[in-house]
Amino acid sequence: MDTPAIRTSDGTGPGTRRAAVRDRVVRTPGGLSLRVDVRAFTVVVALLLAAFTASVVLIGTGDFPIPAVDVLRTLMGNGDAGQEFIVNELRLPRVLVGLLVGGSLGLGGALFQSISRNPLGSPDVLGLAQGSTAGALVVIVLFSGSAGQVTVGALVGGLVTGLAIYLLAWKRGVHGYRLVLVGIGVSAIVTAVNGYLITKADLVDAARAVVWMTGSLAGRDWSQVWPLLWMCAVLVPLVLANARGLRMTEMGDDVSYALGVRVERVRMLLMVAAVLLTAGATAAAGPVGFVALTAPQLARRLTRSPGPNLAASMCMGATLLITADWAAQRAFGADQLPVGVVTGVLGGVYLLWLLVTERKAGRI
Repeated sequence: MDTPAIRTSDGTGPGTRRAAVRDRVVRTPGGLSLRVDVRAFTVVVALLLAAFTASVVLIGTGDFPIPAVDVLRTLMGNGDAGQEFIVNELRLPRVLVGLLVGGSLGLGGALFQSISRNPLGSPDVLGLAQGSTAGALVVIVLFSGSAGQVTVGALVGGLVTGLAIYLLAWKRGVHGYRLVLVGIGVSAIVTAVNGYLITKADLVDAARAVVWMTGSLAGRDWSQVWPLLWMCAVLVPLVLANARGLRMTEMGDDVSYALGVRVERVRMLLMVAAVLLTAGATAAAGPVGFVALTAPQLARRLTRSPGPNLAASMCMGATLLITADWAAQRAFGADQLPVGVVTGVLGGVYLLWLLVTERKAGRI
């Protein structure tokens, strides 16, 4: 027997009041209004503060430790010559690459999971990272290319793989489970190709390829920062501008069409953006595993909000990667690990937990 909703004298019930507390409408002097989810906004601000704090701590950590106050003073242009060189030339670029790569992976993972309507629909599972790896390996093994050429090869490999997955998954539209299944198949094929390329490389190129495949922020400088920054400056506003259409597509194609959403146009545009974000991040730091898988899920659990949670996922990805890089440098004594090792271990544990949770819920 259904229990009737409890209504108050003003006609509202507990659910209505919770929604009113959760959401706030912000009106501008020009007459525009924007509904703000208070909890989600608070989570985004907290994640930004956490990422900033971790960045300052990471910049001050190393063989020449710098107190956090001196790091902030140096970032504002008031440090001495030695501190400015260490902070601005040696450590700041690595931290910025970590933030941009983590944010790109978090946002790309949120897009793929929303489009596929599947928590496993991330670039790690769909094979995009493996495709970027294949492009980089072709340049390293077959052409002994420079670092810049490896970056271009990784970007092209990710784009080609994303296009192949989209075309193979197309059948009067792209649907979630078909996209995931095709992505898993493509990932297996590309992984085999990568293994073959490694076996054909000479010792020096093979060692170089294995280091790149691990995923690392070591040695990153301003030449990696600027391309990634420009890419994010273009793609992030584009994605956020289409967030409303993406959220409506989660209600189903028929409902979205009825509400005036051009479903395939939105889906295609955001998939291209997600592929570019993932490929660009992989080109800058190598295939850093599981950030794209875990960041959107953790963000959703913190915000407790339906929908793709794009901003929270992006901030969570940046926070996760910069924290993992600190752990890779300092949590294992004198041994410094590539950040991909840390994210791989933590992400693997999280993936097992997610699979068990989804199985208990009867969704897989």
